[in-house]
Amino acid sequence: MKHVFSVSQINSYIRRIFDSDYALRKILIKGEISNCKYHSSGHIYFTLKDEKSTLRCIMFSTDRRGLGFRLENGQMVTVEGHISVFERDGSYQLYAKQIELSGAGALYLHYEELKRELDEKGYFDFERKKPLPRFPERIGIVTALTGAAVEDIKSIAARRNPFVQLYLYPAKVQGEGAAQSIAEGIRFFDHFQVDIIIIGRGGGSIEDLWAFNEPVVADSIYEAETPIISGTGHEIDMTIADYCADVRAATPSAACELAIPDIYAVIQQLDYYREQLDGHMEWMVQNYRRKLSGYQRLMEAHHPGTKVMRQRMLCQNLEQRLHQAMNHRFIDTRHQMMLYAEKLNALSPTARLSGGYVFAQNEREEPVASVRQLAIQEPLSLIFRDGSAKVIPISLDETTEIDS
Repeated sequence: MKHVFSVSQINSYIRRIFDSDYALRKILIKGEISNCKYHSSGHIYFTLKDEKSTLRCIMFSTDRRGLGFRLENGQMVTVEGHISVFERDGSYQLYAKQIELSGAGALYLHYEELKRELDEKGYFDFERKKPLPRFPERIGIVTALTGAAVEDIKSIAARRNPFVQLYLYPAKVQGEGAAQSIAEGIRFFDHFQVDIIIIGRGGGSIEDLWAFNEPVVADSIYEAETPIISGTGHEIDMTIADYCADVRAATPSAACELAIPDIYAVIQQLDYYREQLDGHMEWMVQNYRRKLSGYQRLMEAHHPGTKVMRQRMLCQNLEQRLHQAMNHRFIDTRHQMMLYAEKLNALSPTARLSGGYVFAQNEREEPVASVRQLAIQEPLSLIFRDGSAKVIPISLDETTEIDS
């Protein structure tokens, strides 16, 4: 009679076979993370895959203490653990004990550690960043001798300011010894006393740019007294050199544009400022001329000579008015006197003589107003309007007075 096994028996048997295999007890497997899930229990479920196959994996929460990063899909990792069978599902899987990033992932982990360490030392502090000189005359460039970066820098410099002197330190920017070569180039130009140092290269992967993440390069940038622009040609991720440098540019060409001002734009701006200054100066001159004219008029108005002239004119005007008043007064007075003279003349005895009357007076020149004052044969004078005559009365007749 044939022996029939249950599914559980078979799965348990297969698990014992896996567990007894020495090669599967402690194994290292490299692959790419996919289907990564963090369970609420703390376990991590994921799949390792390569170009042809996949392998289910689990890391229990008790084993996560040694995991120094967060698992994410797409990471290349090396997993240490053992392979066994999960009896319930009848499937085998890798039980992970340790996981390390491999390739670019390991470099990225090292990059993060170094960045944190240098940040704590103050290598990235904004306060220590040196400003770029406004108009540099000498620029040192630390990059590869061959490549598009050098030609781009030369073209941009010639276009923006052909008078700037460029000096190249042909450094190794990739591979073994690249970091030391870049650091030596920085120290050379810092001692050479250029105005600005540009370091960088064209873009590339994190492995290609790794020389700019080395501590020796960070130290040389931090210790340099010359302002440094880093342009490593990587738009998204920044290298350690980018963080340490005084200014970061996306590419070496962009670094050159930051370092060298457009001299023609500067000249155009200066022309504009000159026109503005000329216009402002002309306005100021006209304004001051107007003010000066006002002050001159004010001084002339308060000048002693002007005051004397004004008083003299006032005196002349008063004198003229006085003469006119006196003349009017004289005419009025003369007219009044003529009226008075006429009145007096009308009352004058002489005036009465023109009407046929005479004036009589004795020899003592006393007026004779009555016949009683006369004596016969006593001379008297009769005064006419146009002359006088002496007469001797021969008879005297006294008459009665006529009331006037």
